[in-house]
Amino acid sequence: MAGKPKVLLLGKIEHALDAWSGIADIAQVLQPKAANRDDFFAECKAGAFDGASVAYRTFGSFDVTGKIDSALLDVLPKSLRFLCHNAQLMIQQSRSGLGLMETGAGYDQVDIPACTAHNVRVSNTPTAVDDATADITIWLLIGALRNLPTSMAALRAGAWRGKALPALGHDPQGKVLGILGMGGIGRNVAAKARVFGMRIRYHNRSRLSPELEDGAEYVDFETLLRESDVLSLNLPLNPKTRHTISAPQFAIMKPGIVIVNTARGAVMDEAALVHALATGQVASVGLDVFENEPEIHPGLLANDSVLLVPHMGTWTKETATKMEEWAISNVHMAVTEAKLRSIVPEQTNMA
Repeated sequence: MAGKPKVLLLGKIEHALDAWSGIADIAQVLQPKAANRDDFFAECKAGAFDGASVAYRTFGSFDVTGKIDSALLDVLPKSLRFLCHNAQLMIQQSRSGLGLMETGAGYDQVDIPACTAHNVRVSNTPTAVDDATADITIWLLIGALRNLPTSMAALRAGAWRGKALPALGHDPQGKVLGILGMGGIGRNVAAKARVFGMRIRYHNRSRLSPELEDGAEYVDFETLLRESDVLSLNLPLNPKTRHTISAPQFAIMKPGIVIVNTARGAVMDEAALVHALATGQVASVGLDVFENEPEIHPGLLANDSVLLVPHMGTWTKETATKMEEWAISNVHMAVTEAKLRSIVPEQTNMA
């Protein structure tokens, strides 16, 4: 093992075991013994991971390492040049006994500017989660549009459709679906929504090529909000996108709009959403993500017009395997070619 490159494994490989066995063939795999951040820091300072050039980490490793920030990067070996992140769906048991989960291609736990400053390149798992996330988006969209949450709650309470019949829902055919964030997931949502006869509009930081648009209409942000019948949030969470949707944005939307969020909870202001639901400005919502997971705003829990899923948009064996395989492929490329298959957009100039 002396001459092999060293790979630091932060977290567990649960599904793509065959793919990981290929890493063990070409590299020496190091694993921490620590169970918390303080002990992990001590291991780092003691030189346990010296020489490691690549790290594979999952959301589950947060309990051991904490956030990947400057403080952590300062104690990790100077040899570290690549961080292959997998936001693999993991259930963590907090001290309160509440289950915490992270899913998708996001990397909010990783301080990208700090990694850049330390010359550490970071990869994520784009496209691996596109189908599963788009599927749950469509499920939430149809359920919220058809006003199903109200009757679902009544049924579980033993009241069939409720003491009073719920308001009629709406068909998706002919409705304008506004997609905020037309990346891989947004485009996948668009393709599936077209099957239901929806008209697709989108807003992005920049307009896509005609090939990627696939007939979707590019509009400015305010037009998207003002003219959409249904709004799907598919943008990443970062300091610039936090509370992208809040009271001023709700105010210019169509009265009775339906909103679906399968991105990150904090891209939408939950308190403002609760108010918009109470006034009827927003008719219903479908949510897979929440601002302060696993806590959910009481106003959302109490509102029968809210369709709730506990952050399970990628909760399939197939997707979990694809995410691991993608992240492992980044490790393999980093070890063998000193580059990443899918470097994060913020570091494209480092590719």
